[in-house]
Amino acid sequence: MLPRVRARASGAIVCGPTSSLGVTPMTTVYDFEALSISGKPVALKKFKGKPLLIVNTASACGFTPQFAGLEELHTTYEKKGLVVLGFPCNQFGAQDKGANDEIAEFCQINYGVTFPMMAKIDVNGSDAHPLYQWLASEAPGLLGSKAIKWNFTKFLVDRNGQVTKRYAPTDTPKSMAEDIEALLAQ
Repeated sequence: MLPRVRARASGAIVCGPTSSLGVTPMTTVYDFEALSISGKPVALKKFKGKPLLIVNTASACGFTPQFAGLEELHTTYEKKGLVVLGFPCNQFGAQDKGANDEIAEFCQINYGVTFPMMAKIDVNGSDAHPLYQWLASEAPGLLGSKAIKWNFTKFLVDRNGQVTKRYAPTDTPKSMAEDIEALLAQ
């Protein structure tokens, strides 16, 4: 197998071994790359061995106050290894219209966000970021739906890069603490 790099319209950069069919198999979250909110490539393998909480976010949503709870999870569990990753998305009610620098400023000023924020992406459709395509297939939602239903859908990923649970937008960050603690104890 030869390494292959692909770029998508969503701005995603995908790296990994290529099969004889030319398809890049993605088997863990660490096989993906994304762009940071400042536009720099981030290989998720840099978080290898750490549990991740991956969230599609929005700045003008009824769930936007969850940024405070996500930041609390980040500060509480960061030293134990948890990494919270925010992925802004404008696909639900156009609730994140701003440019990446405006989103970063909003999150910092209003919620003191210090966890890594990535560049704005699509989470559904033909331009969905490959990471979100994989997350949704690994942990389908209600009634087996693979679509992300709204902002602040969350995915908890274990130290081996496997999705352990999907949370609905209505699940508060605080309600996930027990699952995070159990994962960190492993």
